Amino acid sequence: MEKIKLFDGELKLMELLWENEGATAKELSLIAMDKIGWNKNTTYTVIKKLVAKGAIQRSEPGFICHSLIAREDVGREEAKKVLRSFFGGSAKALFSSFMSDGILSDKEADELKKLIDEHGRKGSR
Repeated sequence: MEKIKLFDGELKLMELLWENEGATAKELSLIAMDKIGWNKNTTYTVIKKLVAKGAIQRSEPGFICHSLIAREDVGREEAKKVLRSFFGGSAKALFSSFMSDGILSDKEADELKKLIDEHGRKGSR
């Protein structure tokens, strides 16, 4: 599947849709009003843009919205963007930053070590 570039507002609406999959456009507009302060027209405009990009499918009756892209895929792309933009593409620099700032707990660091070990084993087969 072709990568879809999402802007901040589009990402906010996708988050709402992922949490409320199968919601109508009207329901999404009410949720967006409550959670992010958007008016109905703003929400409908963003839905229209996401439909045009192929991120959302809107169907009748009732303009029911379904995501066509997975949260995990978008998250992975956003993470890659941060990695490239702020850490020169170096995962080591990213994790080093988290470790030096004390953002990662010991438990999280241990879990990451396990993931790295598992990934390393898969890559060496």
